[in-house]
Amino acid sequence: MVMRVSDSTPKLEHKGYNRGLILGLTMAESMLLLVFCLLLVAAAMISTERNRRHEAEQRLALLEKKQSEQTSLIVQLQSKLISGDLSAADRATLEKEWRELVLARQTLDSMGADGTKPEDLQDLAKVAEVLKHHGVDLAKAPDEVSKLLAGEGGGKGAHDWPPIINLDDAKKNYFQSGSAELTKTFERMLDTTIANEIASNLSLYDADIVEVIGHTDEQRVSRESSNLDDTLIGAMDGKLPISAVEPADNAGLGLARAIAVANVLKANPKLKNVTILPMSAAQLILPGDRVTTGQAGAVESRRRIEIRVRGRTAPVAVINDATALPVSVR
Repeated sequence: MVMRVSDSTPKLEHKGYNRGLILGLTMAESMLLLVFCLLLVAAAMISTERNRRHEAEQRLALLEKKQSEQTSLIVQLQSKLISGDLSAADRATLEKEWRELVLARQTLDSMGADGTKPEDLQDLAKVAEVLKHHGVDLAKAPDEVSKLLAGEGGGKGAHDWPPIINLDDAKKNYFQSGSAELTKTFERMLDTTIANEIASNLSLYDADIVEVIGHTDEQRVSRESSNLDDTLIGAMDGKLPISAVEPADNAGLGLARAIAVANVLKANPKLKNVTILPMSAAQLILPGDRVTTGQAGAVESRRRIEIRVRGRTAPVAVINDATALPVSVR
């Protein structure tokens, strides 16, 4: 007879710890590994701090040694000073340094009475360096500065004179051949960038006169007669267009072009109350301020306008309808 085991008999199950949670390690093993890594990091930090502390202690010991030596030296000097036991060289050095200290103290007190601060000495040293670089003696600097402010500079510096604005026709073709009429591009440039540059130079150099100089090449003007005597004043006043001016030579052509440029500048509000003088150099002056020796033909680089600014150096004559009063220049 076969007896069947009852289903109610308790069954024993054996189940170990789960593996493979973290790299095949149990939780306990993982925690031990983590603690070990933390201990390594802590050991490295402690070692670094120990090295820093050791270096700091060495520096402190060195500083204490130097302080001790300096203290000992001070004590020796004080004892020598009190007892008068100084060598001739030490006594001379001490007296010299003491006189320098007294003189420096007196100088600072004198500067303070004038409202000057010790910090101003640094600025003065910079000024002295600049003056030395330009060959100006510091003792003569006040006189030189006074001359410059009074407009009596000798023109030795690189920036004593306003720059010349040179408008080269070879680069932009400002004028048609034999004509004084401006191109639209040139007219816009005169009314913007050139006018701004002129206004800046006038303000920078305290000037009030603009000279517009027309230059030409040595190519002959193909016109038999000139009407400049009849049209120049009207063109300058804006009553006649510049196209009405018909020069028969390069001198007249240069002047007509200068008038055309001057009229555009006069209409600019930034140049209000400024005297603008048109002039002609004809074909005589080469680029680079050299007098020509003869260079026939069309040379575009010589067809140019030069603009200069300056101050008024002579009194202006009062001219009425009857008589022009002479101007005396001293």
